[in-house]
Amino acid sequence: MVSIAGSKKLKRQMAPQFWGITRKDKRFVITVKPGPHKKSQAIPTAVFLRDTLKIVTSLREAKASIYSGKVKIDGVVRKSLHHAIGLMDVVELENVSDIYRLVPAEEKMLKPIKINESEKSKKLVTVTSKTTISKDKLQIGFHDGRSIISDSKVNIGDTCLIQIPDVKILEIIKLEVGSQGLVTRGNNVGQIGKIEAIEEGTFILPKRVILTLEDRKIEIPADIIMPIGKGEPIIQLK
Repeated sequence: MVSIAGSKKLKRQMAPQFWGITRKDKRFVITVKPGPHKKSQAIPTAVFLRDTLKIVTSLREAKASIYSGKVKIDGVVRKSLHHAIGLMDVVELENVSDIYRLVPAEEKMLKPIKINESEKSKKLVTVTSKTTISKDKLQIGFHDGRSIISDSKVNIGDTCLIQIPDVKILEIIKLEVGSQGLVTRGNNVGQIGKIEAIEEGTFILPKRVILTLEDRKIEIPADIIMPIGKGEPIIQLK
């Protein structure tokens, strides 16, 4: 069998804080393998079970659960300890009634929240690329590595509410003035505000968004804003 390149472990001191691991323990911890999310923006499945949710107490128990197919991510069974769980992913565990969605909250890039069973087949994804493949069809790429061929009119930066595990666009939320935006990274991670203006990028500066957060306004790059609706978020984010 061909081995996958890259290290399977990471120095514990170098792990992102949102993993929730203890620092003064064994020197190394399991890391994320290449997959749907960037390494710096995801949690490996084994760490998620043991350290983030604390459903298991050891790596041995995490292995037993994962290898026996008891973990579903976005409706698909995943049997890798290193599979990347990231922004807006939905996690189901066999024999556990709670269903989790990972969202930015409480100054953490990723925090699991419990969601209703009716929402486990819905997910928000940001449009990161689009390519015209025919007169009426676009190939649309999302932040979680998925892609779809569709005739939907979207732009990079828009958000799509999709059905999982089969990728079907249910609704499109435009990155536009008046929409509510969720900050996904940075100092204001997890905060939700109203988009007041959009500044187009220049040769030096990226595309930027003016966002109102309670009693202040901030200017941040557009690629760390996820539109989530005109009023209330269209799915559960808290």
